[in-house]
Amino acid sequence: QVQLVESGGGLVQAGGSLRLSCVASGRTFSIYNMAWFRQAPGKERESVATIRWSGGFTVYADSVKGRFTISRDNAKNTVYLQMNSLKPEDTAVYYCAGRTAGQGYDYWGQGTQVTVSS
Repeated sequence: QVQLVESGGGLVQAGGSLRLSCVASGRTFSIYNMAWFRQAPGKERESVATIRWSGGFTVYADSVKGRFTISRDNAKNTVYLQMNSLKPEDTAVYYCAGRTAGQGYDYWGQGTQVTVSS
């Protein structure tokens, strides 16, 4: 099993920045991919950014390209999401997720609220 704990959410004005962190513990050697998802009220959960645990290959949703950066520190078992130029439509609960090779995202954090005021 892998446990994920997010931190770093909060309230920020439009145009501001936040950095989310996700610390993984447990069987971290089994992780193949990590991702950040978000879910806004009344909307489905969507993938924001993903990163390969080994090698660092990244994928971003079109809505955040050029504004958000996902990164990882394998020594600290931590994944980050740097969010710049935030917009009110970025308001959501952000979740960290992890998966092993060939599987879906089985591991989820508790979520952290990000609120962007206009």
